[in-house]
Amino acid sequence: MHCESHTKYWRLIDTGPLSGPENMALDEALLCSFDQYSKPILRLYGWHPASLSLGRFQNVHEVLDTGHCRADGVPIVRRITGGGVIYHADELTYSIICAPDQISAATSIKDSFRVLTGFLLQFYRNLGLHALYAVDGSAAGEKLGQRTHFCFAGKESFDILVNGRKIGGNAQRRLKQVVFQHGSVPILNRVADGVIYLRQRPAGLEERVTCLTAEGVVSDITFLKPVLKDAFCSNLDTSLLETAATDREQQSADRLLREKYLNENWNLGGECV
Repeated sequence: MHCESHTKYWRLIDTGPLSGPENMALDEALLCSFDQYSKPILRLYGWHPASLSLGRFQNVHEVLDTGHCRADGVPIVRRITGGGVIYHADELTYSIICAPDQISAATSIKDSFRVLTGFLLQFYRNLGLHALYAVDGSAAGEKLGQRTHFCFAGKESFDILVNGRKIGGNAQRRLKQVVFQHGSVPILNRVADGVIYLRQRPAGLEERVTCLTAEGVVSDITFLKPVLKDAFCSNLDTSLLETAATDREQQSADRLLREKYLNENWNLGGECV
């Protein structure tokens, strides 16, 4: 049980763009450093250079043409969450770290996923877009929750659709009663740039996904961040206090970067290091 069930504010950590290994190391460090006295965290970030991330349990050699990735200088990093490959470029990425009792009415993993994607639904609607959960907006008979090698090729119940097309993706994990979730808001549609590295390329995928620019939304990150933060505060009935990572969190991130996320045993092999 967390020591304070009523959450007056969340920490906001806005790191801006980092490399794939740096991003995943900091996400895991924030998760592992979280304890019963911690305030919940919303982190905002981007990716530079553009990178491919693998789901926790994916076999890289079944999914990606690693030779092509290497030839083009595209980094590969493995996430601690499940799901499929994602090509990260021109997006606003978030991560959330909190205790279950810091988000009201979220008793199950499915409930917490609904609660913690609610701010994204509101964000898109505040931008004037017709946004629905996939469970509410998918075509009759369409199967949800099917496993796919590429994240955007499949739909989960609480993925978000804009005008019937999937926008972004989200994944969640729980570790010792701490909820971790991260996901993306695509500004430009870079799916075509990512699928060229797949061993099997889903047909017609570009037509099944969308992005903010394709929907006519201003793609300036300095405009989008305040809208996202406002939707987050409104949806979770809280406020945000901007902070940096603590010394303990940053030291943990530096260690994880050095020992794990710059290590091919983890990124390509999935071995715990």
